[in-house]
Amino acid sequence: MILDVKGQPVYAYTGGKAFDASRPAAVFIHGAEHDHSVWALQTRYFAHHGFGVLALDLPGHGRSAGPALADIASLADWLIAVLDAAKVDKAMLIGHSMGSLIALDAAARHPTRVAKLALVATAVPMTVSDALLDAAREHEPEAIDMVNQWSHSTIAAKPSSPAPGFWLHGANQRLMERVSARGEGQLFHTDFSACNNYADGLERAAAVRCPVLVVSGRRDVMTPPKAASALVKTMSQAGVAVETLTLDAGHALMSEQPDATLDALFDFAIRPA
Repeated sequence: MILDVKGQPVYAYTGGKAFDASRPAAVFIHGAEHDHSVWALQTRYFAHHGFGVLALDLPGHGRSAGPALADIASLADWLIAVLDAAKVDKAMLIGHSMGSLIALDAAARHPTRVAKLALVATAVPMTVSDALLDAAREHEPEAIDMVNQWSHSTIAAKPSSPAPGFWLHGANQRLMERVSARGEGQLFHTDFSACNNYADGLERAAAVRCPVLVVSGRRDVMTPPKAASALVKTMSQAGVAVETLTLDAGHALMSEQPDATLDALFDFAIRPA
């Protein structure tokens, strides 16, 4: 599905069913150097079980036109503009990694537009090491290799090889390479800088008013569960109903633990607010 957002084409995968704005809306937001396809299993299930699904390609990623946006607040405002273009009054936002910051910021600054908030592999602050920032700027293939290794908890995490052709490391490597090849120069550095420079996370967390689910990977070395503790504490102190769940996975929760991630998200989605 192509949406016109402020004169620019934005691609949204709808889970194999035509998008219906009259249904409860679930909007999925990917992380750095990724696209909508990281949510393949989860989005199809949601779409075939009562939800209108929009799994977005961020500006300059995948099939959405650029330029890429360089800060989280601008991406959050863009996300609300996507809801306007799709004629969605209120949606559940589901974000992974960088996408979780975008969802958080949108929920805090546009509370009437967000019904529920699910943050997958999140951290506040989401600090990126100087070594990785330098690699993303000067030698993107090296940065892709580093992130791909760090995203997975083992070299052969299930479902890497239940049948011929399944290989999580290889699939993620090719996805990032494809997003890089189709996007503008130094796209990875743009994404990582947006995460690294986002200083408003706890302030935004205090302004969230909808129910929140935080899903972490026990063996995530990029956004470990403890990195979300200040976020959870701040939202809880603000009176928000916050649930936390830790799965046996690394940063790539949607592929290492696809069924468990889906179960957590869908159970949260259908529960009365």
